[in-house]
Amino acid sequence: MTRIARLLKPLDEFLRVETASGLVLLAAAAIALALANSGWHAGFTHFLDGWRLPGGVTLHFVVNDILMAVFFLVVGLEIRREVHDGALSTPAQAALPLVAAAGGIVAPALVFIAIADAAVSDGWAVPAATDIAFAVGVLALLGRRVDPSLRVLLLAIAIADDIAAVLIIAFFYAEGIAPGGLAIAAAGTVAGLVAHRAGLNAWVACLASGAAIWYGFLLAGIHPALAGVAAGLLVPMRPRRPDAQPPAAQLESALHPWVAFGVMPLFALANAGVRFEGLDLASTVAQGLAGGIALGLFVGKPLGIGIAAWLAVRSGLCRLPEGVAPAGIAVIGFLAGIGFTMSIFIAALAFEESPSLAVAKFGVLAGSVAAAVAGLLLGRLLLRPADD
Repeated sequence: MTRIARLLKPLDEFLRVETASGLVLLAAAAIALALANSGWHAGFTHFLDGWRLPGGVTLHFVVNDILMAVFFLVVGLEIRREVHDGALSTPAQAALPLVAAAGGIVAPALVFIAIADAAVSDGWAVPAATDIAFAVGVLALLGRRVDPSLRVLLLAIAIADDIAAVLIIAFFYAEGIAPGGLAIAAAGTVAGLVAHRAGLNAWVACLASGAAIWYGFLLAGIHPALAGVAAGLLVPMRPRRPDAQPPAAQLESALHPWVAFGVMPLFALANAGVRFEGLDLASTVAQGLAGGIALGLFVGKPLGIGIAAWLAVRSGLCRLPEGVAPAGIAVIGFLAGIGFTMSIFIAALAFEESPSLAVAKFGVLAGSVAAAVAGLLLGRLLLRPADD
């Protein structure tokens, strides 16, 4: 197997899993909405928040704070792969995805700020996120119309978007950082580096360092799920034997299906439900919140990505990959507006259990659905099948 083939194989596997995962995620979101608007709503809510495991933790905590750490671990491994030998590995390759992602973060935030009331300003980052699984899944529905370079570009933009989302959560949604917790997280990071350098089993080193970083983040007031990113970035990308996969690739390959078909659907099931009976959109504050998020995803994302990419190419900073036309940028701009998992995660941090959370979730669902439909229709109109 050539080096190029070895590099492309993990990406192909990743895209296949993401495509199927998008369908499972859609089903989980539909079930969550059905439960929230059925007679089982109270029982399901009590099951998540009222029933406690040993130690007093709720199932909601297990899903959002523990299992989502595994989700962010895979995010960290994805970032590690792309920066090491993927679409973000050289300045020339990374320029377009990074610039486009920056535009796709700034523009939705500006749309939100322009529409939403100052009372809900904490939600400015909610429309800035992209759900990779949903975006790649919808893109796959376009079949032969999608050039492989366009698929890779969407993935690179989404991963750059994930990097920004992680930094936004860490810096803007921390609850006052406690130095003692940071010290524990730092010690876990150093221990992880030493363990990986010493050739310790990647699973053991990742679990031990990740647990320490998770606990440190929890004490520090940083969302503990982000510990997964830190743990993932520590895993080596160089194989220990010439005929072996790198430890980071092994972990990503093993964990990705569990996250795609287990963790993410569970998160959707526990968090995507919006009870329409109690949803109050009568006030201008609620309308501004829902509208700011929905239009941020549906309008801000494609505009930000499209304008930023156009300026970057026009200025000579970068060029479009072979096989990618401006029409393709427009399509992936809309698909990047499918926020869902990460947007709901940020909304939960911004509004916790306040009435605004249900409104924010409604905005995420409305904007994501509109962006998905627009991207799919635009793709069928503008992209030509490969054999045409």
